[in-house]
Amino acid sequence: MVWLKSKHEIDLMRVSGKLTEQTLNAVRDIIKPGITTKEIDAFAEDFILQHGGKPSFKNYNGYPASVCASVNDVVVHGIPGNTKLCEGDIISVDIGVLKDGFHGDAARTFAVGSISDEAKRLIEVTEKCFFEGIKFAKDGQRLGDIGSAIQDLAESNGYGVVRKLVGHGIGTKMHEDPDVPNFGRAGHGMRLRSGMTIAVEPMINMGTYDVFMESDGWTVRTKDGKLSAHYENTIAITDGEPEILTLTD
Repeated sequence: MVWLKSKHEIDLMRVSGKLTEQTLNAVRDIIKPGITTKEIDAFAEDFILQHGGKPSFKNYNGYPASVCASVNDVVVHGIPGNTKLCEGDIISVDIGVLKDGFHGDAARTFAVGSISDEAKRLIEVTEKCFFEGIKFAKDGQRLGDIGSAIQDLAESNGYGVVRKLVGHGIGTKMHEDPDVPNFGRAGHGMRLRSGMTIAVEPMINMGTYDVFMESDGWTVRTKDGKLSAHYENTIAITDGEPEILTLTD
């Protein structure tokens, strides 16, 4: 059952969303060749704690870190480790923050130093997919309208839209109903209502949409080994335009 948030609850989600955004921006500024994903994770955790929040991901269903750090062909849920980032890599950083009882959730894909034009284009189109999708994140529209818009834009650029992973509702729990697919048919799916809070998160592959999970039970990679990008924000459905709670600046 979908939980519609009150004005006060959305006010609280603005706080957690803002800290999520601030953490991502701080992480962006330290990404460079030679840094390890473990160092990124430690930095983000310290930043969240110092600002009065808690990392949503740490120990969530057994996840061992505070951020997901997914490099190159890793789609999502990359576990931070000792491997150093290299010039030309791309890294998707997914961060969740719990503050005042509510979660914020957002992801960005960053360049590591100078990257190829093809990688730049993938990152740019993935971000555009998010904004194209949320044009339909309005009271009375349907979830399929969001997914269809994302899918159409990604596929028109020759990219694959991941099917096995989707966005989600969010609130006092990191994952709530409903599922929010990045693909689908316009006019189908649950009808959106003012007060819903959802995480919309296109995961777009340079090649096939097929993915597989590694033996660690978390890391998801593209099946063809090509690059993947991820762009996510927590949004609130309103009586007018959607409010992006993790993108305020």
